[in-house]
Amino acid sequence: MDVFQSLHHHRSIRQYHPDPIDPQLLEQILNAGIRASSSGNMQSYSIIVTQDPQLKQALYEPHMQQNMVVDAPVLLTFCADFRRMRKWLELSDAPLNFDNFMSFMIGAIDATLVSQNVALAAEAKGLGLCYMGSTLANCDQIAERLALPQGVVPVVGFSLGYPAEKPDIRDRLPLEGLVHYETYHDHSDEEIKRIYADREKSGWERYMSYPDLRAMITSSDVENLAQIYTKLKYTRDSHITFSKTVLDCLKAQGFMNHQ
Repeated sequence: MDVFQSLHHHRSIRQYHPDPIDPQLLEQILNAGIRASSSGNMQSYSIIVTQDPQLKQALYEPHMQQNMVVDAPVLLTFCADFRRMRKWLELSDAPLNFDNFMSFMIGAIDATLVSQNVALAAEAKGLGLCYMGSTLANCDQIAERLALPQGVVPVVGFSLGYPAEKPDIRDRLPLEGLVHYETYHDHSDEEIKRIYADREKSGWERYMSYPDLRAMITSSDVENLAQIYTKLKYTRDSHITFSKTVLDCLKAQGFMNHQ
């Protein structure tokens, strides 16, 4: 597929054929991935390729028991990584400046950029993938299982393999709700309603189409899609808990020095 076809046909794949990915193909995809833009060309990221069944099983719990973690032939974890550069700086008698939150953000952006490059390359070769928010939410547990040393923090990750399903392409908000020309346009209430109108309908129908989710919704007090997001999926308590996990992990990994 060309790049526009790949972009417009993206779908999250959670069911995979057991076929392994040829090592040469995987290397080709990763080589394309690392051509991503990078702040200062420091390439302050690392990619962890996990294929060992036992290690994937160990990642099953911190990835919130998602079956694709063990079913997909490959898991890719993209990490903000200043350990490698810190060592190089030390060997070069250069100041070790990258031990702060700004450095983590630089590494996190680099890791995210390269992850999307890898994703596009993989989909162009007929592979499927699904990003997992659990990579950051449980970054401390994932860091432990992947033996990440200080200076390295998992940021984004996805399962990768040959699709065993072809789900519908998910809707996106209209361009008018996402793109601002020249300066930010703070949408009016009426504009917000228009921007989210299709999402309200399609999102609600999608959740209600799954028996387990339908039962959970009907047994709760939620009345619309926005309430599904904030009362059932992404509660305030869960976000506060995950926020603390990330901040504690950043401190442990040497990214919170602000003296």
